Order: sequence, then C-alpha cells, then structure tokens
Amino acid sequence: MRDVSMEIRRGEIVCLLGGNASGKSTTMKTVIGSVRPAKGSVWYEGEDITNWNTSRRVARGIAIVPEARRIFPRLTVLENLMMGAFIRNDRAEIEQDLESVLEMFPRLRERRAQKGGTMSGGEQQMLAMARALACQPKVLLVDELSLGLAPMVVDRLLKALRAAADAEGLAVLLVEQQIRRALAVADRWHLLSNGVITDSGRPEDRARLQASYFAGMSDSRGGE
Repeated sequence: MRDVSMEIRRGEIVCLLGGNASGKSTTMKTVIGSVRPAKGSVWYEGEDITNWNTSRRVARGIAIVPEARRIFPRLTVLENLMMGAFIRNDRAEIEQDLESVLEMFPRLRERRAQKGGTMSGGEQQMLAMARALACQPKVLLVDELSLGLAPMVVDRLLKALRAAADAEGLAVLLVEQQIRRALAVADRWHLLSNGVITDSGRPEDRARLQASYFAGMSDSRGGE
C-alpha cells in the first residue's frame, strides 16, 4: 500500500474497487486495526487511532462484516447477534437494536433458534451483517459482500446496507468486485491498483471507472 488517502463521511457508502491482490482487503484491515501501516495514519472522529488495537476501535464504533462471513456456526442466529453486542451493557437499547435488525432481515427472525452453520450462504451473510449492526457502529466495513452469493441475495443485502446508511447515518466502506451492483448503492468510489488509488469518482462516472479498471488490469498483467 502506498499513498492511500480517503475519507468516509456519515451517511455515505464509499466503494473500494479493484482486481485481486490490488490492496482492498489490506486497506480494510488497516482501518479495523489488524494491519498496522508502516507509514501514515488512521483518523476517526478527529482523533488519530493508528496505535489503537482492534478491540478499542470496535468499542468506539468501527465494525466489520468480514470476507467469508465468519459467523459462529454452532451458535444460534440469536446467539450470533448477541455476540455482536457483547461490548455493550445497555440492555434495553440492545433489545431494541436486535429488534431493528430482525425487522431488516425477516428471514433471521424466522430462523432465530437455528444454528448459524446450517443456514444457506445468503442467510449467513445476512447474519454477519446483522451481527455487525448489533454493535451499534458508526463506521461499517464490508469485505466482499457478494462472494459466492446469488445476484438476488446480493441486491437484497446491498439495499439493506443503503437503508442502514441513510437511516442511521452510518459511514460504510464497501470492498466489492461486482462493480455495477456496488455503484447502484454507492455515493463515491476509489479504484485501487497495486496498492495505489489510481482513480476516484461518483457512480455517474462509470464509463471512466471502467476504462481505468481495465487499464489497471492490463498494467498489472504486464508487470507479471
């Protein structure tokens, strides 16, 4: 990663796009604190949090929906959701927030007593997102939401993400390879290639994004 600079404001979805090994997931891990930058800093609500560990960042309102979901397969849906709220002690608000995420994902309400590992991939992704929202985050990092899922399920999850950003003023950093679907809910995008942001824009700049994306892929192949 080199000279990656971006800002995510409350209530907006910023997409981080790029091919495999472009640095998307590394950028997200740097924000959540599992990767420490060799240079540069991470700022949150006007405060330098570069030296904070992941637990402290989560406690302050940064949550992640990780790649490959990583739910707790032996726990029920409800137990998974409670794990998302484990850092909180405001029981009344926790119950209210759990009710909100179950309204957002009615399928999870139907399966709240079911073991997470027995559900479909789409249902597990719903659970991973709902678990992160149960943290009552201010910033949500979403890594490869569409991985291995049917298009209809992806669209439903992205609409839920857009609704959460609008209703809760949630700042979302979305790492995604399905460009068209990502742009349908995004406010802004950044394109990464070989660890560098090579272009930035808004959804209406799709033609320029596509040209930059394929140019970057060509440059990457040429350097192998």
